Amino acid sequence: MPLDDAALAWLALALVPELLPRRTFALVERFGTPRAVLEAPAGALAAADVPPAVVASLGTAAGRARAETLKLARAGATLVAWSDGAYPPALRHIAQPPLVLAVRGSLGEPDEPAIAIVGARRASEYGRHMAAELARQLAQAGVTVVSGLAAGVDAAAHHAALAAGGRTVAVLGTGIDRVYPKWHRELARAVAGQGALVSEFPCGSPPLQFHFPRRNRIISGLTRGTIVVEAADDSGSLITARHALEQDRQVFAVPGPVGVPAHHGPNRLIQQGAKLVLSARDVIEELWPELLPRLAARRAAAAEAALSAPERQILAAIGPEGRHVDDVIRQAAVPPGAALETLLALELRGLVCQLPGKRFCRRAA
Repeated sequence: MPLDDAALAWLALALVPELLPRRTFALVERFGTPRAVLEAPAGALAAADVPPAVVASLGTAAGRARAETLKLARAGATLVAWSDGAYPPALRHIAQPPLVLAVRGSLGEPDEPAIAIVGARRASEYGRHMAAELARQLAQAGVTVVSGLAAGVDAAAHHAALAAGGRTVAVLGTGIDRVYPKWHRELARAVAGQGALVSEFPCGSPPLQFHFPRRNRIISGLTRGTIVVEAADDSGSLITARHALEQDRQVFAVPGPVGVPAHHGPNRLIQQGAKLVLSARDVIEELWPELLPRLAARRAAAAEAALSAPERQILAAIGPEGRHVDDVIRQAAVPPGAALETLLALELRGLVCQLPGKRFCRRAA
């Protein structure tokens, strides 16, 4: 679908690397429209304190924008510009919102709940496990998981959200037509099919070092909060957490052993007021309490799916209204010792609860 003139003009401005978004918005306010900025005489631009090199770049930006649209089409990507209704509302309120986004996949509904999960590339087994568990539980509750497609924590979060049947979004530090690291090509394809790949960088942009801190503001900006799983003192994940605070979003952190460098970042964030996270419930209680019943229902369904045949038999014998222990034993037709042992196991797993008078009932989701 061809871009309208406004979107094409925003794209042209985005392709002038010397202009940061805030400066670009100031110029659009001064001249009236993005097209007017592109067509402004050199003298008028100079009067607005635009350097000669930037004036020259603006003169060729429209042609580069037309070429970029062809590259986007070849990459199977669409362009979402500041002027589009599809532009994410959450990003409109951050300090340096991207002028345009290249998107492969679907950004989802504007009001869908979303959380960022970020952390170390060289994550420990514990870090990858925690990232995956949080992403899985949050995805099951209907929360979109946003991360950066990097190795370690990012990859664990994306994989787990996909496996749970949820949505996940990856914000890239490259052009939309490139994948970094290269071995995440299949993961990127899966994310685009069950969520979206997003980039503010032109097609062909390599994974330059400064791209990653810059893209982190978009990771936090797309969400209501950011979870930091593992991060050393110089980790880019702490940049994401700082952006989240500046954007008035919630920051969460997974604690770790004192003295281990990979946990310095999250532990310090907790000291500074970040909410300590042990499970997805901690996040959902804080941001979306209305999703708690859904989380409990999915957990109960998963627990029941893992039941052994004797456990299913006892659970069925309890019934929806609950029964006295003697009636459960009689209904299940199992020896009393085995029945009591199974009831205890079900109670410890949170599937049944014991009431006064030796009655048992199934725990509500």
